[in-house]
Amino acid sequence: MTNLFSSFDPTTNFLSLNWMSTLMMFIIIPSMYWLIPSRLNMLWINILMALNKEFKLLIKHNSFNGSTIIFISLFMFIMLNNFMGLFPYIFTSSSHMNFTLALSMPLWLGFSLYGWCKNTTHMFAHLVPQGAPSLLLPFLVLVESISNIIRPGTLAIRLTANMIAGHLLVTLMGNYGSSLSLIFLQVLIFSQILLLMLESAVAIIQAYVFSVLTTLYFSEIQ
Repeated sequence: MTNLFSSFDPTTNFLSLNWMSTLMMFIIIPSMYWLIPSRLNMLWINILMALNKEFKLLIKHNSFNGSTIIFISLFMFIMLNNFMGLFPYIFTSSSHMNFTLALSMPLWLGFSLYGWCKNTTHMFAHLVPQGAPSLLLPFLVLVESISNIIRPGTLAIRLTANMIAGHLLVTLMGNYGSSLSLIFLQVLIFSQILLLMLESAVAIIQAYVFSVLTTLYFSEIQ
């Protein structure tokens, strides 16, 4: 089991360069901004415009113009890091809590501080659901407070657990390849191809879920 989980170990013997895969996208993507527009560039722009429209509907406030940029950047950053982890011998940074917490904690803390400083009454109103019985109000305030506090942890754990689960399943299936017959080996390879396709979808979905939930948390402070 130690060797099985060693693929998620961020340390190396000589120099810890595993985290460099997190920044590899900044070497690849920026060239699209100054080259002649191509089909790939147009596809990238269409994706950005679609995300901008989606996040703008979630925010529902005109005083925060340009606020969708941070959520689009967050989506692209997480998605590309998830995809980087699908390539062989590349470190999956999004499968570690120190990466996911570093994304969720500052955003949640900044949104909370802004909300409590600027819209204190509105934030207190969020702690009490509408139409709740007066006898349950203290209990409901406690439950809502706890649910607000654990938000960055749930965001980080959700992304980390989903990325670890798929990679761990691929590793477990690959370990049995040497002991299988030719027919079962073909079935195993086909199953791993299907699982890799599923992991590609999970890489997009988890980035979308993370950014959408962060956007919803941001919309609550207005």
